[in-house]
Amino acid sequence: MASLESALIPILAKYRGDPTALLQILREAQEALDWISPETEILVASALQIPLTQVKSVTQFYAHLYDHNRGKYRILFSDNITDRMAGSVALFERMQAHFGVEPGQTSADGLVSIDLTPCTGLCDHGAAMLVNSIAIGRLDAERIDEIAALVKARKPLAKWPAELFAIDDNIHREVTLTGIPYVPGSGLDAAIRLGRAGMFDEIKRAALRGRGGAGFPTATKIEGARNAPGVQKYIVCNADEGEPGTFKDRVLLTSFSTRVLEGMAIAAYAAGAAKGFIYLRSEYQYLRAKLQREIEEMRASGRLGVSIRGAPGFDFDVEIHMGAGAYICGEGTAQIESLEGKPGRPRVKPPSMVIRGYKGMPTIVDNVETLAHLTEIALEGGASFARRGTRASTGTKLLSVSGDCERPGVYEYEFGVTIGRVLHDCGAVAPIAVQVGGASGVLITPDEFSRKIAFEDVSTAGAFMIFGPDRDIFEVARNFAHFFAHESCGFCTPCRVGTTVQKNLMDKIAEGRGSRYEVNDLMRLTDFMRRTSHCGLGESAGNAVRDTWLKFRPAFERRLVPHDFAPQVDLDAALEPTRLATHRDDAAAHIPAEG
Repeated sequence: MASLESALIPILAKYRGDPTALLQILREAQEALDWISPETEILVASALQIPLTQVKSVTQFYAHLYDHNRGKYRILFSDNITDRMAGSVALFERMQAHFGVEPGQTSADGLVSIDLTPCTGLCDHGAAMLVNSIAIGRLDAERIDEIAALVKARKPLAKWPAELFAIDDNIHREVTLTGIPYVPGSGLDAAIRLGRAGMFDEIKRAALRGRGGAGFPTATKIEGARNAPGVQKYIVCNADEGEPGTFKDRVLLTSFSTRVLEGMAIAAYAAGAAKGFIYLRSEYQYLRAKLQREIEEMRASGRLGVSIRGAPGFDFDVEIHMGAGAYICGEGTAQIESLEGKPGRPRVKPPSMVIRGYKGMPTIVDNVETLAHLTEIALEGGASFARRGTRASTGTKLLSVSGDCERPGVYEYEFGVTIGRVLHDCGAVAPIAVQVGGASGVLITPDEFSRKIAFEDVSTAGAFMIFGPDRDIFEVARNFAHFFAHESCGFCTPCRVGTTVQKNLMDKIAEGRGSRYEVNDLMRLTDFMRRTSHCGLGESAGNAVRDTWLKFRPAFERRLVPHDFAPQVDLDAALEPTRLATHRDDAAAHIPAEG
C-alpha cells in the first residue's frame, strides 16, 4: 500500500482534489501502476471525497482504463476495416503466438496482454497498434517479431527504436489551410485589429460551418455563447477523432498545431471566453508532449495568458484533457461530461451547450479543423474565405483518404469537389465503393461518383475509405456493426440492445445461418434505432448495413439460406417496451455530434 500511496500522492496533489479531474487522475494512476486496482479506486474516492461507485463508473466506462491487471505491456491492434485490409488479422495472430495468450487475457507472468481496439487514426499507415496507448503503424511480420522481442526483453518503451513510432503526415494535396505558410501570431494580431465585434462579423461573413460532421454554423455558436449569461465561458477543441477512417485532425495537431491553438484563442476573443480545453483522444497520447510544449511556447510569447498580444482584457489559456477510449465522447455533450470527470454519455438537449455546457457555463465545442480555419478568416476576411467552395459549403475541406488506393493520406479540396476527382487524385483503380463519413456515413457506388463533397450533397467529417473490386462489402458492413456494438455507451435501450442485435444478426448471416427474415429484421431494426435512440450514435449505427443491403444486395444474398419454414421474430413487439423508456420530445429527437 505504501508504494501505491507514493504513486498516487503526487497525482492527487497535481489536481488539488478536483473531482472533475477524476478521469485524468485515473489515467495517470494507470500509467504509474499499470492498472486501476480496487485499492487505487478507494484511495482516489477518499482523496476526492466522492462515492466509490462514482470512481468505479468511470473506470468501467472507458475502454482504455483497466480494473484488472492487463500486464506491463498492453498491446491493442486496430480492428478498423482498413487495418483488416492491410493484414491486421494475421499480424494479430502472429503476436498472440509469440506469447501464447488469448485475446484480452494477460500472460501468466503478468508481462503482456493482447487485444483489439477500434480505429487508431492511422488508416494511412497500414495495419497499426497501440502499446500502452502509444501508436505504432506500418506493421508487418518483421515489425511484429521485433516488438515481441522488445517486450520479452522487458525494455521500456522510451528505449525502443524511434523509427517504430514514426508517424508521417502524408499530405498529398494542399490548398490554403495546409498549403500556405503561417506566421505564428499573425492570426491573433489580425483578430485584435478587427476587434471582438469585427472578428465575429468576419466569421459570420465567412459562413464557416463545423468540420466535425454536423456542419453547424460557427458564428451561431459564438454568438450564442457570447450573449449567454455566465461568469466563465469555455472553448473546447474536439480532438476526439474517433470516426473510423478519419485522421486529418491528427495531421493538423502534428504539423499545424499553432493554427489550431490560435484558432481557439480567436474563437475565445470573439465569444468572450477565457478558458480552453483540447480534448485529445487516447490514441493520440503520443501528441500530448508536443502540444504541451506548443502551449508553453505560446504563453512565453504572449499568445496565451493574460492580455494576449498586449490587448487589454484578452485573457485566454488552454489545457489538455485526455480521453480514454470512448467513441461517444466525440459527441459534444458527451465530451462535456467527460471533461467533468464522468462517464461520457450524451446529455438531453435543450439546453444547448452554448447556454449550459462545462460546469454549467456557456461552452463552444468545435472541431480541430474548424478552429484552424479561424486563422484564415482573421487574416483574409470572411468574404474572401466564402468565395471558395460552394454557396452552402464555404472554404476547403480536409479528407482522410485510405483503403484501396496508391496514395492514402490527407487531401485538401475546396468544397464541391466530386468523389470521382478524389478517386483519380489518390490513384484508386476500379473502386466498387467508397464509404464517406466513416462507419456512420454513407456508402457511395460508381454511379454516384459524380456527387460532390459538400454539406448540401455528401457531407462528411473527413473519412473517405475506398474499396476495390476484390473487397466483400458485406464484411465491411459487418465490421462497422461490430464497431457500433462495442462503442454504444449503453445509456438508452434502443442503441444498447439494438447495436448488439444488429451485430449478432450480421454474424448469423456471415456464418450461413441467416435468411431473408434476418435481413427484414435488420432493416426494421435500423429504422427503429434511427427513430428512438438518444443520440446520433444509435441513429446512424445501421447506416452501413442498410446501404449495403440496398446497394450490394448480392453480397447478402449469397450467404442466405432458404426461409420457407424459418420462424419470423416480431422485432417491433420484442422491443416495444423500449419505446416508453426512450420517449422524448421531438425537439430533442436528433442530437448530432458537435464541432
